[in-house]
Amino acid sequence: MSMSTSLNEETDAGTDTRATTGLRLEPVTPDTVDAAIDLRVHPHQEDNVAPVVRSLAEAYAYGDGAWPRLIFDGDRLVGFLMAFLDLPWDGAGRRSGLWRLNIDAGQQGKGYGRYAVRAVAEELRRRGADEMYVTWHQGEHGPGAFYRGLGFRETGEMSGDQAVGLLDLRDTGAGGAGGDSNGGGGGGDGASGT
Repeated sequence: MSMSTSLNEETDAGTDTRATTGLRLEPVTPDTVDAAIDLRVHPHQEDNVAPVVRSLAEAYAYGDGAWPRLIFDGDRLVGFLMAFLDLPWDGAGRRSGLWRLNIDAGQQGKGYGRYAVRAVAEELRRRGADEMYVTWHQGEHGPGAFYRGLGFRETGEMSGDQAVGLLDLRDTGAGGAGGDSNGGGGGGDGASGT
């Protein structure tokens, strides 16, 4: 199973000082599915992350093993994420982590990507996980720097053609995933995750 994410590295690892009280995750509903499908990452990120429509099809196929959510800032839809929950991992047992992260191209660099990673980390902790995995396409427009800035360390494994990163959720200060700074980005088969 290949799960990757792609983000705009230049802005996503930065700090955003805006208040994030209006940020929230919501399930995809019949009222929001069309807007979710219309989300687009930057054109240079499209090779790094799958479009939301593919993620929604995979969420249907994987059932309780997928956790798709929309990212809202107030009433404005700014992104999509999907976590994977206790799924078999290429002969390495079962793992949980961030499967997709798609932040709308016009909304990147505003802290939404960092918020999304923190939210998934919190959900996994709530479910009793000690580790959070993510994969990403390496290269000029890949999100490796973003994830390393959040405390993920490369494991040396590859999932298909993607690097595998690991965040230790037992370390409450780990990875900016528990910190206050925010970065924007886009992900999933075009931003983060395939």
